[in-house]
Amino acid sequence: MQIPIVQTDVVIVGSGLAGCAAARELQKAGKEVIVLTKLHPLRSHSGAAQGGVNAALSDDDDPKLHMFDTVKGSDYLADQDAVELMCSKAPETIRWIEHMGAAFSRREDGRIAQRPFGGQSKPRACYAKDRTGLTLLQTIFEQADREGVDFWDEWYVADILYKDGKAYGVVAFNLRDSTPTIFNAKAVMFATGGYARAFKINSNAHANTGDGLSIIARHGLPLEDMEFVQFHPSGLAGSGILISEAARGEGGRLYNALGERFMEKYAPEKMELAPRDVVARAIMNEIREGRGVGPDKMAVYLDLTHLGEELIMERLPELRDLAITFLGQDMVKEPIMITVTAHYSMGGIPVDIDGHVKKNTKELVEGLYAAGECSCVSVHGANRLGANSLLEALFFGRHVGQSIAKDLDRLTLEEAKPEEAKTMLEEMEFLLTNNGTEHTASLRQELQDTMFENCGVFRTEESLKKQKKILKELKERFKNIRIDDKSKTFNTDLQEAIELGHMLDYSSFIVEGAIARKESRGAHYREDYPQRDDEHFLKHTFAYMDERGDIRLEYGDVVITQFEPQERKY
Repeated sequence: MQIPIVQTDVVIVGSGLAGCAAARELQKAGKEVIVLTKLHPLRSHSGAAQGGVNAALSDDDDPKLHMFDTVKGSDYLADQDAVELMCSKAPETIRWIEHMGAAFSRREDGRIAQRPFGGQSKPRACYAKDRTGLTLLQTIFEQADREGVDFWDEWYVADILYKDGKAYGVVAFNLRDSTPTIFNAKAVMFATGGYARAFKINSNAHANTGDGLSIIARHGLPLEDMEFVQFHPSGLAGSGILISEAARGEGGRLYNALGERFMEKYAPEKMELAPRDVVARAIMNEIREGRGVGPDKMAVYLDLTHLGEELIMERLPELRDLAITFLGQDMVKEPIMITVTAHYSMGGIPVDIDGHVKKNTKELVEGLYAAGECSCVSVHGANRLGANSLLEALFFGRHVGQSIAKDLDRLTLEEAKPEEAKTMLEEMEFLLTNNGTEHTASLRQELQDTMFENCGVFRTEESLKKQKKILKELKERFKNIRIDDKSKTFNTDLQEAIELGHMLDYSSFIVEGAIARKESRGAHYREDYPQRDDEHFLKHTFAYMDERGDIRLEYGDVVITQFEPQERKY
């Protein structure tokens, strides 16, 4: 088979906020860039973010205070140099996207409206009703398109060209007809999003299968802090579809089956606006102790009725629509049922402050970059504050794009050869011809059910070791998989089977890191080790997978500049 090779300066995988922001900067700098994405850019998961994007804009706020809130929220695991860069550049980033056309909600005096969010000292989440992510994504995609960025949508990237510490392209196939192509470039950037689809109840789009992480890991490169998965306190009961923190920011209250406003017990000062890990654990604790609501008693009530119809329709119209559509409950007239939902990945592909991917704790890979949720520059540490994710994707997307543009002058193009598509073609061939007895949907369901149960909000040595064993069994069963669709045209059966392989890979990283981290910090809560242990675990986990799928851990230092770790209270 003759495999076409397309040459360009930069290939970007993923077209959410980070991918589009980087692509626009590169195109504007006169570089040739191709963006590969498995779905249309405007269907990227960045568009699902609802509540806001943080920046210290008001007269009584300050970037240093934003930085402190972020570091404290991270349970002191965030790298403070990266946090300082992001928070100090946040006001400029908001002005940049606004000048390109992002229509934010406004205050009476015409300034950008800001609402309170969990763990923040001041209201600093700039918002566009409850559609902030979509507003930003539409703006940045439109501007990238206007600059002439070459978007190739409905392409699935299945492998990276990497040898001797240098990346020089990717291997992908066209979802329309399964034809393979090699994209040969001086630089490769991953902006492939998060990995919460590994859990049963999650708020993520179907596309968020964490492919980018395991593609990197299969080449022996590390993943960082994978054990830290954020569970959002408010997903719609049953489906996990996100009800933004904006609902609590506007004054929503949480009640249990006894009618108690239970956050008084867990975070008396911040109440419903404590950080997400604190509120999520509080909700799960109420449920576990028998005070849940709903047919299966697996939810609590979020009450917004006191806000009135006018305010709800002005600031939370989409949230109201979601609750009516998926629950049959109208938040104007009655409390709605919510539950904890797997939402965000603090861990990911380790990068330095300029987006260069790390080969280990000391060396960098040449020509390989990452930004957005798939990366771990570690601005979120062990727990992300609400409205910092859009900021991270937008700021670091732009910043890494500029970083690549600077580096391109010294990067050379390593010529790709057609035989380098071999790994991807063999994977496709195996899945198309294997006539086993296992099916993707049932294996994926087992993965998600057991990850939620054994490696969810609460974890123990016993539950994690049980999950490690289950993952080993699921990987064995995956070898016996069969897909029914053998065609070449839009073969979603094939795509989902490949994605499941990735999900099984990176789930092992989550579990392995969680077993080794014998403490509770941020979103990682060990019931058998309920205290934070700075003496042994104030450090980043770096995990490597060998050819057999076994995982080895090492640890890296946390960058501490201004704020020494202290007890985290709200």
